[in-house]
This record gives sequence, C-alpha cells and structure tokens, in this order.
Amino acid sequence: MIETDICIIGAGPVGLFAVFEAGLLKMRCHLIDALSQAGGQLTEIYPKKPIYDIPGYPVITAEQLIKNQLEQIAPFKPTFSLGERVEELRKQDSGSYEVIGSLGTVIKCQVVVIAGGLGCFEPRLPEVKNLDRYYPNYVHYMVKDPHHFRGKKIVIAGGGDSAMDWTNYLADIAGEITLVHRSNTFRGSPDSASKIYDLEKKGILKLLLSHRLDSLEGTDQLQRLNMTDHNNDPVSVDCDHFIALYGLSPKLGPIARWGLDLSMNSILVDTKDYSTNVERIYAIGDINSYQGKLNLILCGYHEAALMAQSAFKYVYPDKRLSFKYTTVNGINEF
Repeated sequence: MIETDICIIGAGPVGLFAVFEAGLLKMRCHLIDALSQAGGQLTEIYPKKPIYDIPGYPVITAEQLIKNQLEQIAPFKPTFSLGERVEELRKQDSGSYEVIGSLGTVIKCQVVVIAGGLGCFEPRLPEVKNLDRYYPNYVHYMVKDPHHFRGKKIVIAGGGDSAMDWTNYLADIAGEITLVHRSNTFRGSPDSASKIYDLEKKGILKLLLSHRLDSLEGTDQLQRLNMTDHNNDPVSVDCDHFIALYGLSPKLGPIARWGLDLSMNSILVDTKDYSTNVERIYAIGDINSYQGKLNLILCGYHEAALMAQSAFKYVYPDKRLSFKYTTVNGINEF
C-alpha cells in the first residue's frame, strides 16, 4: 500500500515534469509505468534521438533530457512503481482513488494524472511484404543505438519529425542513406525538412517522395527495398537496414474502461486545466486530445503546469493556492 497525493500513470518527460510542478505546490507524487525505467518513449525507443525544441537547449539527446529531469525532481522525492501496468481504478467514498497495479501494488491518492507511457503505445507498421522475415535484425521501428548503422546502407521511411530527425542525425554515420515518404510534403518541422533538402542537394542522401513501399527482398540478410513511384513505375533501393518511423499507436488498455470521454484512442480534456470528464482525473501529454492539440513535449509541460494548479484544491481543500515564481523563491522555498 502506497499513500501519496497524486498518482501519475506514465513516467515519461511529461509525467516527470508534472512531479516538478506538483512539488512546487508541496504535493507528493508516485509514478507507475509499465517500463522498467523512467523516461517513457524517450528512454525505451529514442535514447539517442536529438531533440531541438526544448527551451534553452539548441539540441539535447532524449536520454540526457530524462537525466536532467530526474535531477530536477529529486528534491521532491517522488516514488516509483516501474515495470508495472495499471489494471484497475477504485473510487473511494471520500472522492479519492485507489490505483491497482498488475503486480498487486495499491496506490492511494487524491488525484490521478494519466500521462501516457510506452505501455500504452505500439509502433505503427507499414504495409510492406516480408517485414516479419527480416525483423528484428534488419527491420527496425526505433533507433536505440545509432552506431549500429555505421557504414551501412539504410533506408528510413516516414514523413514526420522522428523520420526527419533521424535522417539528419544518421546522415553522418551511415554509409548510404535514403529517405522514403509516400507524400510530396513533410508533416514535421519546416526546419528539419529544410535540412533534408540541403543534404539531398549535397548528394549526402537520396530523397524519394511520393513513393509507395512494396516489399523487402534478400536471402538470409536484407538486400533491397522495392517500391513504386508517383507514376506507378517500380523502383528498388539497395539497403542493409530498413527503419520504419511512422510513430506510435496509442492503446488505452484498462484505462478505456474508466468512463472517460474518448476520441479514438485519446482522452478528451478541458484545456482550462486538462481535466477529464471524471472528477479528480487529468490527462496530459500525447494521451490527451483537444482542439489545436500538438503532440510536443513542450506542450505537455504546459499541460502539466496547469494540471498541478488545478489538482491543488483536491489535495489541500482547506488551503488557498498562492502562486510563486521559482526565479524569486528558489526550489528550496517550496
């Protein structure tokens, strides 16, 4: 039995920042995550991925960001249940909750914050023949160690930020690199797209837009990727590794049975404080949905800050919330 003020489901960057914002208001947090270590997708899937949109850091790797965040929240002494999925939620007569984990952990809390986590996601797979034949040695849905591809011929498929960021990063590591996208425009950052076009002009990478993937081919090892261009003509590219970066598909699991308003596999929230339709339950980060939603870590940080301000009334119903600036008071004053 664990007693805390806020139970945060998901120990990714947004969940970790929620600990910081709650800590400033003297609210204790316990985090539960299906992964065996904190960091969520950044730790498990993208540890070496360069991130460019964190204020104050022109570029920072995913693993370094998580390391910094863990150091940032250390003064607030959060506790963790890692390697454990949430299975059940029980509302108490007082309005508080008991969160039940798959290993039998019972977390008593005043507020529940759903911050996603890798346990709620799985990679979106492309429609390519023979994927399973070459997975996991030559087909990849994430990049854990960029140097695994040093000197190799690699093909990356995708048109979002992850595909473009890894293409830009691996351009100096791979022997040959090709980026394939089914559309003629990218969905991700214009700056990242500009870098892609610059690399193509310099002959550092091959860019194939408006191409449709067809099949993978080879003997014991992967040798080529077959596709068709915008004229439906066949095109083949030699490759040692194929990296499909189409993002992750959320799977709510038991959370879907909690009576929350849903849109597809996302949780609808009120942007005033990112509360759900169920009292004392909030959803922040990629797992939530609202008009104008952007799936950025930066936006999740904003959501965590407003959530903490709202959650205060449940943890301290008899106290008046007084907003303070950390620049004036410093962390030790909170």
